[in-house]
Amino acid sequence: MWIRPWGFKEGCLIGAGLLATGWLLQITIGEIDWSLFACPVNIIVLVLYIAGIVAMHCLRKRVYFFGWMSHYTSAVSSLLWVAGITVVMGLIRQIPSGHPADMLGFSRMLSAWPFVLLYIWMVTVLGLTTLRAGFPFRWKKLAFLLNHAGLFIALITATLGNADMQRLKMTTRIDNAEWRAMDGYGKLIELPLAIELKDFTIDEYPPKLMLIDNETGRTLPEKAPEHLLLEEGVTDGQLSDWLVTIRQTIPWAASVATEDTVKFTEFHSMGATYAVYLQAINQKTKAAKEGWVSCGSFIFPYKALRLVDKPYHAGTRAAAFCIYSESLHGRRQTGGRYDCSEPSPECGWMEYLSIEL
Repeated sequence: MWIRPWGFKEGCLIGAGLLATGWLLQITIGEIDWSLFACPVNIIVLVLYIAGIVAMHCLRKRVYFFGWMSHYTSAVSSLLWVAGITVVMGLIRQIPSGHPADMLGFSRMLSAWPFVLLYIWMVTVLGLTTLRAGFPFRWKKLAFLLNHAGLFIALITATLGNADMQRLKMTTRIDNAEWRAMDGYGKLIELPLAIELKDFTIDEYPPKLMLIDNETGRTLPEKAPEHLLLEEGVTDGQLSDWLVTIRQTIPWAASVATEDTVKFTEFHSMGATYAVYLQAINQKTKAAKEGWVSCGSFIFPYKALRLVDKPYHAGTRAAAFCIYSESLHGRRQTGGRYDCSEPSPECGWMEYLSIEL
């Protein structure tokens, strides 16, 4: 161990050391606040970082560690560590900034010290490898040089430029230019450009009627679901064994609750839904059902028409209770524990206790 030339063992130990150092920093001083790296701080950090990489490249022959950093064993070791911690980040749910994270930073990995230190190690190895391939310059290494240099620029600029990125929301109206936008805190920000909405269209498609299993929620038949497209002029159709007849159609509707049912009426405003009053007749059993059906909206709930009521089966249950009754010999009380699925011949009548499952 630590015998020159260094190999993958030393690279794994260096990665473990960076990981432990990152956890110590995470526990003691907390996660990294990337908003501190906004312009011009990110430019200063970029200049100092590139100067440090150039200095390490110039001293690679005097300091063995600097020379080893541009070796393939260091590159592979850093990639393995970064890939491993990235997999961990993908397996753990990440929470956005502004919410409390766990102590070790697993729930917000991009701001955690362990991830950042390993990321810096990988990018530094990439930068030193690029300098090693570029000086002295050879045409046969041009593809290698451009590939590594482009990746280095992309990783550095994406990291240091993240603090200057803003997410804004803008409300635009047709034929009105808008210069202002709102950030996440509700503050209006004037932009250096304006956006004017010229046209806005929504393609609307007619709704469909389908049969759905009440227990599973799946469309029927399961392997080849049938549907009835409610296009303009459609008055009847068939879904499996049911003959459907459309009695009334309200494209802009609102649900109105009455004493014993729910009806729909015209409602030409925001949140209106599509509703139809239909009759369904089973061609085999001749059973008939009719009522309102609606897909609902963000204001009104959906309305379905139950075609088949499946019988409920009472399970075997026991209940402890008392029965008070008037008899020919005065008031009497009977108590005990009974099977809810069996009749109780108490007080001169037969009474059933059932539990609907």
